[in-house]
Amino acid sequence: MNAFIHTLQKNVEVLTQPSAVEEFKYIPQEEKTLPNIDQLKEIVYLIRSILFPGYFGVTGRSHNSQQYYVGVNIEKLYSLLDEQIYNGLHFFHADGKGEEAANSSELALIFIDRLPEIKRLLCTDIKAVFDGDPAARSYGEVIFCYPAIQAMINYRIAHELLKLNVPVIPRIITELAHSATGIDIHPGATIGEYFSIDHGTGVVIGETCVIGNHVRLYQGVTLGAKSFKLDDEGLPMNIPRHPILEDHVIVYSNSTILGRITIGHHSVIGGNIWQTSGVPPYSRILQRKAVSSSFVDGAGI
Repeated sequence: MNAFIHTLQKNVEVLTQPSAVEEFKYIPQEEKTLPNIDQLKEIVYLIRSILFPGYFGVTGRSHNSQQYYVGVNIEKLYSLLDEQIYNGLHFFHADGKGEEAANSSELALIFIDRLPEIKRLLCTDIKAVFDGDPAARSYGEVIFCYPAIQAMINYRIAHELLKLNVPVIPRIITELAHSATGIDIHPGATIGEYFSIDHGTGVVIGETCVIGNHVRLYQGVTLGAKSFKLDDEGLPMNIPRHPILEDHVIVYSNSTILGRITIGHHSVIGGNIWQTSGVPPYSRILQRKAVSSSFVDGAGI
């Protein structure tokens, strides 16, 4: 028992003192109020229920009962969002608590006022996914089942919060979708209307990507950075470094597009392409035709 107590006390002391181990200094002990991931999950689900009543959450069948439930959810959303935005602001700015509290309430209200536009954009995404997939039987099936829509709901929520300069929370929200769907969209990316991702697993969209309207990506597509410019301290600079995809671009599965290059409108990037230079509108970038060979009884292997 003495050995147990000694081991416990020793390790508690080490694990709670940043100065005990040199590397611990990089992750300081956090005494501020932090955003709560469980409550952020609840916020996302509430927003889904508000934007698509009947598909998520509890709603009535009549218009009046639907309005009642949506109103209740918006009121609850405001309270939760106010608290979590405050925690996010406090996490980054320890001073001026009164100002942060006032800002969090105002930002929560501004965000709620943007819900109709978020729904409008998501409706264009749902239509784009449905129109591009003959396996889809209804818009409702797309809303319920398609990981691309789950990821886009989280992205469009997070993007609006980021535009309001809310720290930390937008990244948490998109990473929740990343964990659930395998689709990694940074909240800083700019994505236009009628955006669709087919299948979706392994798609990566970087922070400074600019994507136009009616763009379609397939599974395994990466829109990434080719290299990083470093500042005087040797840290990566946050400057535009990801691709621009203009309207009506299609990128097929497992293709990688890197750097601040422009893929012109109405272009097609075929599967398994490594693209690091821009292309003009109406381009077709395809693999060379595969060479077929026949082997008999193992000959030629």
